[in-house]
Amino acid sequence: MSSFSSSFLFFFLSLFFFPCLSQSLRGVLIDCGASVDSVFNEQKWVSDTGFISAGTPKNLTVQVLDSTLSTVRTFPLQNNVFKKFCYQVPVYRGGKYLVRTTYFYGGVNGNLNPPVFDQIVDGTFWSPVNTTEDYWHGMSSYYEGFFMAVGKTMSVCLAANSLTDSDPFISALELVLVSDSLYNSTDFTTYALSLIARSSFGNNGSIIRYPDDEFDRYWEPYGQHSPAASVSRVSVSGIWNHPPAKVFQTRFTISQLEPMELLWPPAPLPNATYYIALYFAEDQDSFSGRAFNISINDILFYPNLSVAPAGMVVFANQWLLNGNTKITLTPLVGSSIGPLINAGEVFEVLPVGGKTHTRDVIALERLKESFKNPLPDWNGDPCLPPQYPWTGVTCAGGPRIRVITLNLTSMGLLGSISPSISRLTALSGLWLGNNSLTGSIPDLSSLSNLEILHLEDNQLSGEIPPSLGNVKSLNEIFLHNNNLTGNVPSSLLGNPKLNLRTTPGNPLLSQPPK
Repeated sequence: MSSFSSSFLFFFLSLFFFPCLSQSLRGVLIDCGASVDSVFNEQKWVSDTGFISAGTPKNLTVQVLDSTLSTVRTFPLQNNVFKKFCYQVPVYRGGKYLVRTTYFYGGVNGNLNPPVFDQIVDGTFWSPVNTTEDYWHGMSSYYEGFFMAVGKTMSVCLAANSLTDSDPFISALELVLVSDSLYNSTDFTTYALSLIARSSFGNNGSIIRYPDDEFDRYWEPYGQHSPAASVSRVSVSGIWNHPPAKVFQTRFTISQLEPMELLWPPAPLPNATYYIALYFAEDQDSFSGRAFNISINDILFYPNLSVAPAGMVVFANQWLLNGNTKITLTPLVGSSIGPLINAGEVFEVLPVGGKTHTRDVIALERLKESFKNPLPDWNGDPCLPPQYPWTGVTCAGGPRIRVITLNLTSMGLLGSISPSISRLTALSGLWLGNNSLTGSIPDLSSLSNLEILHLEDNQLSGEIPPSLGNVKSLNEIFLHNNNLTGNVPSSLLGNPKLNLRTTPGNPLLSQPPK
């Protein structure tokens, strides 16, 4: 049973003109697991080695027609549940991107069925990935969404969840910059769109895509309906979602003056909010007073639609659906011919997950750069989605997402501690003990909330910064088993509430009297 809330409804009849972009894809097509670039369907596909360092490239042993499906990159499941592995793709900040992930399992993990796992864009949980049904029908699976770039890179991540039983994998990743006019009634600073269905009605042929669709959206044929018809002459222009002219060459229609019902999308939908766009165009040779009402699940969606040869789209920004969806086109009194429909799109509306506070992201990135062997899941947003933070990172929500503890104890880390760690000003606990870190202890006096500092069992050298005594919140400092020199600062010795450990180890450090 679907439901409706008027506060979430916005619909509009689009007849405005927006200039099209040039007929060339602007973005990057990534062949995951491939070692060299290639050309397929007249498009250049690049190897994924420049976009990710984690995972293992593999070749499938089964034959495929699409060369981009012949390789995959897999990511280890063991000890990595709820840890994400991310592609980092350069983008234009503020640009709107079509993001498409493609999956073909090919038995690469040795299991009969492909694994189920999650996909994430920046800090937004996108969807579960379940390709089992398609795989058993010998088909690949793709997921498509529209996201706004919030920085100079966009992260597209895979992550094992509690149901994942073998290594997550991916065959291809595409990011295409699209026109600002596409789906422009959606506020992409607040929402993203995840494709449920995009259909060319009455089409019994192949998928309509680039170059017919300038952004390489897939319009799948949906011809299993008795009143399908072909149209020889259409002249569509000016629809701001830029549907390809080819989708207006077929349609569902009836000549009788009676309601036409369409069960679409074909699969039941979970209870959620959806963006719905329905496309119509009249044949130039038969333009007559065709007019009808549009209802979805018996709720009026748009009244008194008069179809014109120039084409039009009727859409709802946020429409609640649940279960099966029935679209009904009911002729108006006085209409001379039955209704028609050419194409449709349905997206789930996703709340954007936000982002970690910029200063914390920069600090962690510089800390990562100071490690010679950074943790493989330290990519994407450090805190978001909340169930997928970076290893060792704990965050607090609110208007600003901040990092409040960092625990990298016994991670086998090599390298040094970047001075930028002092920018994590919401830290209350820092544990870097039992690694192989070298260099000096940075100035941490800006960490006014720091209560616990563990740097023991490393190879740190130099003096203990006297500025640590300015951090009045500190109640525990462990520095033993390092190579520190000089004197223990008096500012630390004079704090009776501080649990300070500098021994054993540190043979050249002048220890306080017993």
